[in-house]
Amino acid sequence: MNLYNEIVNRKEKIALVGLGYVGMPIAVEFSKHINVIGFDINEAKIEAYKNGIDPTQEVGDEAIKKCSVEWTSDETKLKEAKFIIVAVPTPVNDDTTPDLSPVIGSSEIVGRNLTKGSIVVYESTVYPGVTEEVCLPILERESGLKCGVDFKIGYSPERINPGDKVHTLTSIKKIVSGMDAESLEEIAAVYSIVVAAGVHKASCIKVAEAAKVIENSQRDINIAFMNELSIIFNKMGIDTLEVLEAAGTKWNFLPFKPGLVGGHCIGIDPYYLTYRAEQFGYHSQIILSGRRINDDMGKYVAEQTVKQMISCDKSITHARVGVLGITFKEDCPDARNSKVADILKELNEYGIKPIVCDPVADAPDAKRFYGVDLVSLDEFHDLDCLIIAVAHKEFKSLTNEDIGKMFKESDNSKNIIIDVKGVRSKDELKSLGYKYWRL
Repeated sequence: MNLYNEIVNRKEKIALVGLGYVGMPIAVEFSKHINVIGFDINEAKIEAYKNGIDPTQEVGDEAIKKCSVEWTSDETKLKEAKFIIVAVPTPVNDDTTPDLSPVIGSSEIVGRNLTKGSIVVYESTVYPGVTEEVCLPILERESGLKCGVDFKIGYSPERINPGDKVHTLTSIKKIVSGMDAESLEEIAAVYSIVVAAGVHKASCIKVAEAAKVIENSQRDINIAFMNELSIIFNKMGIDTLEVLEAAGTKWNFLPFKPGLVGGHCIGIDPYYLTYRAEQFGYHSQIILSGRRINDDMGKYVAEQTVKQMISCDKSITHARVGVLGITFKEDCPDARNSKVADILKELNEYGIKPIVCDPVADAPDAKRFYGVDLVSLDEFHDLDCLIIAVAHKEFKSLTNEDIGKMFKESDNSKNIIIDVKGVRSKDELKSLGYKYWRL
């Protein structure tokens, strides 16, 4: 436990490579106890942190201002750290195969600046084998050092839930793994500095990698089942949420709900697992079926929206549609891989040009990723249809009177509300005469 002791005594530093929704909160939390270097190749992001601005809204501006993290885009600063945590994104390509370029690029940077006696821990979600078969050779090649002799590696999957202020780094048990018993103990000890919930020591790196990738795959499959039920019950004229409420009275019924599955975790990770499975000659049945259902839900919502408008004798091409929310989940500014974009794309196919309001989203990201210019809520007037796509607090706090002012018609029987998340009271809105639909 020599490295751990030197870190807690501030004789050695740790470094975070990748300062997004995962890496930055880790850096800030560790800085309360030890010396931390925060590195990212995005210079604009580094400047924001230096100026006390938290663009992710994960810890808040005040926490950024108060913390002692040494923010930098100078990779040579990594030479000062002996414990390096890599927390970069792991997206997929257009064909849903893993895009390991961020992990590869960060490994090259770390390797160029790796010193003897260091431990490198990866947190990025990957398929079993990436840390040892992809990252390790890069570290050795770039550093000229030998793993197991000059440095060691480990894996500790991130479990931070963006936008969640309850399940945070310190309150979620941390899976840790190392290449041998010594590295495992060092890694476990270092993470125990900040993780009050404790650590789970996996038997090897591949087990830890596999544990992470199945966590989100399991959730994806369960939501896919709910989405399929929603499609079935919609055809039967049955309200899905009412069915789930009734079924939920049994003690062992799992409380999942239908919805859009986007973001950079649940909608991505299953593809990493199925990709690796195919390398071993197995083609996934359940996992990929769930992915197909969830990937099609944005299109499904748009189709149901058009059907509702047709039933109200609305002119589709001239309809004025407002969409509340574009991020992949509530109260989080991250718009990456948002399935709301699929709703917008499909509506465009029908000739509908919806307006979108999202006070939480990063507006430049919405423009860059989807070509959407966000508008203020004041521009939501004379609507034919309102789609509540994301359950931001600001949207949930809207009154029925606020919603009423958004519509064109005084006769609510022709005013359509598509409540994707089921956040409004169906009974209230129907009693007011609205044409209401939800998943």
